[in-house]
Amino acid sequence: MTQISTINPATEETIATYDVMTSDVAFDKIEKCHKAFLAWRTKGHADRAPYLRKIAAALRDNADSLAMLMTEETGKLLRDGHTEVELCAQIFEYTAEHGPDILADEDRKHSGGEKRGMVTYPPIGVIYSIQPWNFPVYQPVRVLASNLMAGNGVILKHASICTGSGLMLHDICLKAGLPEGLFEVVIADHDTSDVMIEHKRVRGVTMTGSDGGGRHIGQVATKNLKKSVLELGSNDAYLVLEDADIELAVKTCVQGRLYNNGETCVSAKRFVVTEAVYDAFTSAFVEQMKAVQMGDPKDDDTQLGPLSSAEQFDTISEQVSKSIEGGANVLCGGSAPDRTGHYYPATVLANCQPGTPAYDDEIFGPVAAIIKAKDDADAMRIANDSRYGLGGGIFSKDEDKALQLARDHFDTGMVRINSFGAADPNMPFGGVKDSGFGREHGGFGMKEFVNAKAIYLP
Repeated sequence: MTQISTINPATEETIATYDVMTSDVAFDKIEKCHKAFLAWRTKGHADRAPYLRKIAAALRDNADSLAMLMTEETGKLLRDGHTEVELCAQIFEYTAEHGPDILADEDRKHSGGEKRGMVTYPPIGVIYSIQPWNFPVYQPVRVLASNLMAGNGVILKHASICTGSGLMLHDICLKAGLPEGLFEVVIADHDTSDVMIEHKRVRGVTMTGSDGGGRHIGQVATKNLKKSVLELGSNDAYLVLEDADIELAVKTCVQGRLYNNGETCVSAKRFVVTEAVYDAFTSAFVEQMKAVQMGDPKDDDTQLGPLSSAEQFDTISEQVSKSIEGGANVLCGGSAPDRTGHYYPATVLANCQPGTPAYDDEIFGPVAAIIKAKDDADAMRIANDSRYGLGGGIFSKDEDKALQLARDHFDTGMVRINSFGAADPNMPFGGVKDSGFGREHGGFGMKEFVNAKAIYLP
């Protein structure tokens, strides 16, 4: 029987070993989830809400153990793990509070307003959720909470390196009173995952990961006429305009690049800086990046932990090397320390060129790419010169100007003005172009996998 092991990236020690499921075992879980869905869909939205609130309370009760396991499996800072658990609890509470109204039946008129009509949002069945390792609880929760409220069942296939976190989330939900089978976890390889998408009981597929992985999963889902929601990462540009508050921009951009060890899809990755403030921003930014304290992710003083795996370390190292070969200059970092663990230092690359990873691709680690722009208009052009479009940021003392640029010109799903943040339960989350399609949070995710049904009354 094939097995996988989870490994602590800070110590390189094995945490646990798990058996990979056969397709028959995975199919049994799908059938079990479908059976639970048939009962769950009969409950009203208001009747589902208390289950979600109990899960939120259970997450807070288990925050210490869950945060610790996430740190051991992925290397994220322990305090960031606690923040993640609290965000997940808030997502469940937001969904419980607002779901019944968002998904309520809507009265409509038809035939020129002479006849009555109604639009309802019934659930569709089992939703297959394929999630990455960088936020081991948040990633599955943002799918789980909205679909439980909608009335669907959920099957989670988590990234192998955080298998334990996915299983712990499952156990917490069960102990909180969620009906057995409604949320299941599979440990499956890619081939089994593909045939799961084809299974007749699976009605929708949602995935967060690379654009390459999204293309494959999206094609399998489309071939089988299954709706999909894909969140596929980005190389978000943060614009530092000519009138930016440089002190604020530097502090915020360092935070945005290093949050979650730089392994966040919607985070600052490319820093497009206008010529007028380039020297001031770059010197201060490099100074703060050099001062970042790298170390044990469990220590309170640590600002940067290890990358999540040896594979991730090798990928980052190769991307940096190729960017340097393509003309980029290393202003700090760029070479790993000789120590146990998959540690990579805070790194700044300048003079990043089109055709290199630092300019074109997503570097999923603590590596910042600085790109000089002639002026504000050129900065906006460079920001949009990307196949991605998840998030971005603008630094300007003129908030009205920044808002106009964000609304009318920034070709992304999310824009931060003079700030950084990853997600909010009340705001839609998702992107455009190669960053995928569909939305989660802000109520939008609750309607991604429902049947918007038109009912005509006489």
